[in-house]
Amino acid sequence: MSRRRKIYEGKAKILYEGPEPGTLVQYFKDDATANNAQKHAIIDGKGVLNNRISEFIMTHLNGIGVPTHFIRRINMREQLIKAVEMIPLEVVCRNVAAGTFSKRFNVPEGTPMPRSIIEFFWKNDEAGDPMVSEEHITAFNWATTQEIDDMIAMTLRINDYMSGMFSAVGIRLVDFKVEYGRLEDGDMLRTVLADEISPDSCRLWDLTNDNRRLDKDIFRRDLGDLTEGYAEVARRLGILRQAEG
Repeated sequence: MSRRRKIYEGKAKILYEGPEPGTLVQYFKDDATANNAQKHAIIDGKGVLNNRISEFIMTHLNGIGVPTHFIRRINMREQLIKAVEMIPLEVVCRNVAAGTFSKRFNVPEGTPMPRSIIEFFWKNDEAGDPMVSEEHITAFNWATTQEIDDMIAMTLRINDYMSGMFSAVGIRLVDFKVEYGRLEDGDMLRTVLADEISPDSCRLWDLTNDNRRLDKDIFRRDLGDLTEGYAEVARRLGILRQAEG
């Protein structure tokens, strides 16, 4: 069998040409990065866990009517996804002050937000992924006003669903980052959830153990075993049995 053609490689994933037109294969790497890739390590098993967790969440979001690029998991490290035109924005939803938000606004970590706050960041490593306003987004033609409205509405719906899902297993959804793409649907372009949702892109605090981190802050802040933190999320969600991970 000929080797699949690589379409794109990012910090944590590789996209390959898919088996059918309009599809891609998304491969989850074991790389862990922080501080715009200034900190980097290979964490054995991280990609497998992110693949399984993202599959679980994307499947459930599809089930409640949130459109995503996810089709199915192929194996332990790969997913079959729909090919989309990525919108060059990261959409962050914050429920609790943490990380750079706490520093920017001098709000102690752990402070609940009066309401969920959505922020947009231009996805550009060379520029440092700066926070941008809706004016920037429309002025530079990164997304239309309708796409902005769609992204906000979907992000809030995702937040409602995931907050309840994680709370039910003793985890607080502090914040998360999502990305969106444009999917051809006949003569129209639909805005759909793309990329992944995993502990790489969420802040998850253990409500049963003094807000123990179960996300990439373990790596960012040298708080212990990253794989064990991710495996605990998978076990709580029922993706892994207690003996696994």
